[in-house]
Amino acid sequence: SSTVAGHRRAFGADTVPGCYEDLDEADLLVLVGSNAAWCHPVLYQRMLANKQKRGARMIVIDPRRTDTATDADLFLGVRPGTDSALFCGLLVHLADNGALDATYIEAHTSGFDEALTRARSMAGSAAATALATGLAEADVAAFFAMFRDTARVVTLYSQGVNQSAQGTDKVNAILNCHLATARIGKMGASPFSLTGQPNAMGGREVGGLANQLAAHMGFTPPEIDRVRRFWKAPRIATHEGLKAVQMFEAIGRGEIKALWVMGTNPAVSLPNADAAREALKKLELFVVSENVQSNDTVEAGPHVLLPALAWGEKSGTVTNSERRISRQRAFLAAPGEARPDWWILGEVAKRLGFGHAFNFNSAAEIFREHAALSAFENNGGRDFDIGAFQSISDDAFDALDPALWPIRPGDSEPQQRFFADGGFYGSDRKAHFAAPDIPALRIETHAGRPLRLNTGRIRDQWHTMTRSGMSPRLGSHLAEPFVEIHPDDATKFGITDDSFARLVTDYGECILKVAVNARQQRGMLFAPIHWSQATASNARVGALISPHTDPFSGQPESKATPASIAPYEYVFRGFVLSRVQLALPGHLWWARAAVSGGYAYLFADNADLLRWPSWLQSFAGEDLAEYRDFGGGVYRAASFAQGRIETCLFVGPAHDAGDWEVVKNLFAADQLRDDERRMLLSGKAADGLAGAGPIVCACFGVGRTTICNAVAAGANTAAEIGARLKAGTNCGSCLPELKRLIAQADVSSVPQQLAAAH
Repeated sequence: SSTVAGHRRAFGADTVPGCYEDLDEADLLVLVGSNAAWCHPVLYQRMLANKQKRGARMIVIDPRRTDTATDADLFLGVRPGTDSALFCGLLVHLADNGALDATYIEAHTSGFDEALTRARSMAGSAAATALATGLAEADVAAFFAMFRDTARVVTLYSQGVNQSAQGTDKVNAILNCHLATARIGKMGASPFSLTGQPNAMGGREVGGLANQLAAHMGFTPPEIDRVRRFWKAPRIATHEGLKAVQMFEAIGRGEIKALWVMGTNPAVSLPNADAAREALKKLELFVVSENVQSNDTVEAGPHVLLPALAWGEKSGTVTNSERRISRQRAFLAAPGEARPDWWILGEVAKRLGFGHAFNFNSAAEIFREHAALSAFENNGGRDFDIGAFQSISDDAFDALDPALWPIRPGDSEPQQRFFADGGFYGSDRKAHFAAPDIPALRIETHAGRPLRLNTGRIRDQWHTMTRSGMSPRLGSHLAEPFVEIHPDDATKFGITDDSFARLVTDYGECILKVAVNARQQRGMLFAPIHWSQATASNARVGALISPHTDPFSGQPESKATPASIAPYEYVFRGFVLSRVQLALPGHLWWARAAVSGGYAYLFADNADLLRWPSWLQSFAGEDLAEYRDFGGGVYRAASFAQGRIETCLFVGPAHDAGDWEVVKNLFAADQLRDDERRMLLSGKAADGLAGAGPIVCACFGVGRTTICNAVAAGANTAAEIGARLKAGTNCGSCLPELKRLIAQADVSSVPQQLAAAH
């Protein structure tokens, strides 16, 4: 993690200085490379509440104008890779305008002069910063002034900063500005990393990174010796391991012979994913622990597949972004032979002759040892200390309330923040200003690859969709893999909205649906990371991503791979729904969709339309209804059993492929009324009207058409829509889209208002 590397360079430890309360108390919230409205929606609602109740201002810094930017007082659409230049320019501005805390710098830090000199060479003025970042000078000056004049500033950054070949430098450029102004570890004033994983902090605490031992200890000789003595492990690892990208490159070279993959899907999620998938085939021993029967990594052919418990089935603790440890309690019974990861590891260790060191009988026992190691020879010299729990009883562990670490023996009050008065964890107990290198993306664009590909999450899906992709409601918001492109670039490359495009990089290619969107920066593309070979025919975006990595953190350059795009034509589009899994015809573009009561695929095709009737009739039952208009390129059919749809197929040109939302809802019904059955092949609801439309609010299943109808009926604010439909009243991630639909309705009503006025 670039954040971990940046924290350790600056603070001497991977310490998060602030807490969630700071989001409530800040007067300025600066979000960098974070679409928190989609990726951290509950936290984002806290930020909006602060903005509404206290008047906090918000700045969003991102190459994409995401939904988070909807609520920003200032949006800075930086060029990819220039975050370091922006914050170096800010550091220079703070120095030149008397906004530094010289006392704090002198007492608690080192390296400031070198960092400032580097910053001046990179972005010595607002004008130079604007030139380096592609921003308007007035916007740069406004950002500098807002940061300078606001004592309570929280800068929140996420994967847009971390997933970069200069991610660690970006983190340190941000930290430098907070250290220089002593806006760290104070109420409403701190840098704050929004982690990309729900338990990323927990993984870091137990040493789940290649460059860490357990309990936030590294690989210095004293730390190695300390962990060795605590664990009584004479053959403990003595140096850092390979980070993920480098590890798979070593597998490909034959240098690593055995690999155990637990709870991740690297054949999809790693950059240059085709090469990663091929590397797995070279292993002499390939073991996978999983809670699903199939995903791309499982399909890569492990020699051993171990059934592991999923979230909801296992017990333990997790740690969130603010260092808060929470109990995770199982609420589902363990299925079949599935076991907790710790039990599986212990059983393997016993068979390797290490049973004495892995003789655990419960998660509580492991937690006690974890707590004891955190306190071992600590005495305040290390940040992570939960020694108060080293003797916790099983009953107390079961009842454990969420707690913010450190939680040292004898502490009467939790320590919410770090570093307001210094006390860093480097050898001199000072923070270190790191001087970032001049920003430079690792690969330049050129005539053959004129665009840059940015990648990331969408609102309702998670990683490679092995679980979230099974939810019909979550799958309804954005059902197909897509690439987003600015209208000017779409025109330049002959791309149209809702068509298909072939996206190519030096590492792979995909065929994706097109979304033309002015919120996308010119010269940039965006494609989500979620689809795999299990969920789409040709949409593994990880296969397109450059494997270049940050020299400190090892995180890949996932946000700026040079790419080309070209139209890809399909004659037919359609969808099929079935109660049983189907083998689709070959040479088809398809994406699997989660639906209630069966299986579904959205597809596009260039083959003869006549192949579809013969394909369907090969397995459909006797009760089959068909609509054939081969001259118009349309074929629709449905088979029925016991009063409900058994299989349903719609094929046609793009403008006449049927209403997917309507048919999907009819498929979910246990029984069809006569009028619904008669109207089915029309692709319309029984009343002849369109359906609710694509889901906007996943929490309450509210569709776009329903929302637009409410707006037309007078619901002019998100709150009014919430009162009528409940949309936007739970997690809040759909609120930006609700506001956008209201704004679009307002714009469309202007011509009517002008006509009425005349």
